[in-house]
Amino acid sequence: MIRVMLAEDQGMVRGALATLLGLEDDLEVVATAANGAEAVALAVEVRPDVALLDIEMPEMDGLTAAGEIRRTVPGCQVMILTTFGRPGYLRRAMEAGAAAFLVKDSPAEELAAAIRRVLKGERVIDPALAAAALSAGPNPLSQRERDVLNASESGAAISDIARSLHLSEGTVRNYLSTAINKVGARNRIEAVQRARTQGWL
Repeated sequence: MIRVMLAEDQGMVRGALATLLGLEDDLEVVATAANGAEAVALAVEVRPDVALLDIEMPEMDGLTAAGEIRRTVPGCQVMILTTFGRPGYLRRAMEAGAAAFLVKDSPAEELAAAIRRVLKGERVIDPALAAAALSAGPNPLSQRERDVLNASESGAAISDIARSLHLSEGTVRNYLSTAINKVGARNRIEAVQRARTQGWL
């Protein structure tokens, strides 16, 4: 029996996925989580064979949770199942050690088959998304540039961003300027939007 853990912040989707996977003879959903932090804690507790994670969840996103689960429960294979088929997300998922990246509109039988393939050591990636990721190229933003863009998303003042990230205001301005240029934006709000669309944040 393949033991599966699900992490999805929308209760209805989480319940539907658990029910669909439970119909498979060789799959058992042993735990469900509503956010990334809960997913990491449950993975350590129940030691599933596979962790199926959404990306956009509160407290800790699925990409961060994927890396933590791979680090703390190395025997657990991580699969990303998301609505957001963004090229940058795929690259970040692979960097975090995910074995699969699928979009939610895939048929249920494809998801069950993908779980079995992952446990055989295969990597399963949505073909259209793989092609888009290759054409989009790597994330041009450094980790610090991503941090500064994330912190500026709410429209925070430079001084507030500097304080929250323990940087000088001049350094924050430099990171913002570089990030804006790299994504071809006119200002930091547009830079955040473009980076989000590509899955770079």
